[in-house]
Amino acid sequence: MNAESIQTAAVIGAGTMGHGIAQVLAMAGIKTRLFDIDAAGIESALQKVAANLDKGVARGKVTDEAARAARAALSGTTDLEAAIAGVNVVIEAVPERMGLKTGLFAQLGAALGPDVLLATNTSSLPIGEIGAAAASPERVCGMHFFNPVHIMQLVEVVRTEASSDEAIQTAMDLARRLGKEPILVKDSPGFASSRLGLVIGLEAMRMVEAGVASAEDIDKAMTLGYGFPMGPLRLTDLVGLDVRLSIAEYLAGELGDHFRPPAILNQKVAAGELGKKSGKGFFDWSE
Repeated sequence: MNAESIQTAAVIGAGTMGHGIAQVLAMAGIKTRLFDIDAAGIESALQKVAANLDKGVARGKVTDEAARAARAALSGTTDLEAAIAGVNVVIEAVPERMGLKTGLFAQLGAALGPDVLLATNTSSLPIGEIGAAAASPERVCGMHFFNPVHIMQLVEVVRTEASSDEAIQTAMDLARRLGKEPILVKDSPGFASSRLGLVIGLEAMRMVEAGVASAEDIDKAMTLGYGFPMGPLRLTDLVGLDVRLSIAEYLAGELGDHFRPPAILNQKVAAGELGKKSGKGFFDWSE
């Protein structure tokens, strides 16, 4: 198991993170199969990847040849068995539900040999518990990418108590092969990035709730005052308010009240204001 020998990959889940991960794998010259149970979701994901590649070409960031090669390397399927046949690595990016992930890893572990790296993109769930469902849990680790995947540099590689040195080294080297900068963190609630980022995001929501400042001005304070590339509330809209709520509820149970979701977050999720994907969150995305 090593990153340079990886020729074929499967990404499970064609949502925001899944299609982004599939794109960077394909751009690295790795034959990539994107799996989802929803055929329309796969088609939408492939169209988004194509649009990202077209933008990269238009901006001079991606050559025509590289874009064509990435499109040729990427395919989609609703057949899980076909998606994982002969792969060297599987990266899971399904919704943040423990039962869904453990069920999937049990399937993957049973179907794939111990030399296949199994990684989860979860941003908060305990990876040791996910990996325990798979045969050979020593080949399981976290590879937490950031949105938008084709632009953001960071990958959080998460080591469980069972993860082998070989699996961790392969994940770190794979991240570098994809043009990313990996950091290594212990399997703990929220890891490093989600734990820190969520605290800032939740406090920004409480400030909106208390009328301290507008969402726009709070975000401006962090981008202009602290050099953040994106404000915490706009980032929340991109991640999804429902996703942020789920993570906050989990971390509140694990780490305490400072992760308790503010009322405004609960209210917006209940009203269907989930951020960019619904057209409205802390900002208006209707256009």
